Amino acid sequence: MMEKIINGIDAFSEIVGKIASFVLIALILLVVFDTASRYIFSAGSIALQELEWYLFAIVFLLGISYALKHKSHVRVDIFYENFSYKTKELLNIFGIVFFIIPFSFFIIYNGFDFSYTSFVENEVSANPGGLEYMFVIKSFIWIGFLLLVLQAFCEIIKSIQILTKKEI
Repeated sequence: MMEKIINGIDAFSEIVGKIASFVLIALILLVVFDTASRYIFSAGSIALQELEWYLFAIVFLLGISYALKHKSHVRVDIFYENFSYKTKELLNIFGIVFFIIPFSFFIIYNGFDFSYTSFVENEVSANPGGLEYMFVIKSFIWIGFLLLVLQAFCEIIKSIQILTKKEI
């Protein structure tokens, strides 16, 4: 049963990571188009520039759970790589329990209220010609960190399994 949950969360994180990579491709194409239109045709768009920032935020927020799954998140590798497997797994559990999960719950709690308020007030960009529906991008804040919490629990379970199975 636990293995099914772990595999399901891992598979979901993979899908989310693939979505983030497609959003990144869209972002690159948008930046090229926006830059070309500004420098070649002297025509710019505030909405396009805002969309670039929003797509960048989406890539980051969807990518954090994927990065945790693939252990490509930030840590001090010069120390970590020399630790034993047991120390590494204990350190992973400690970091997840005392840093990732509390910080993520804080962001989820405040981010949900942030996006809900934006939705209720029908918030639009303060810039003339900017984007509408600000709640959509603001919703990615708490969604991204909810995905991170799911992957974090999965990583805790994997670390516990490694600690209980290996006897080196």
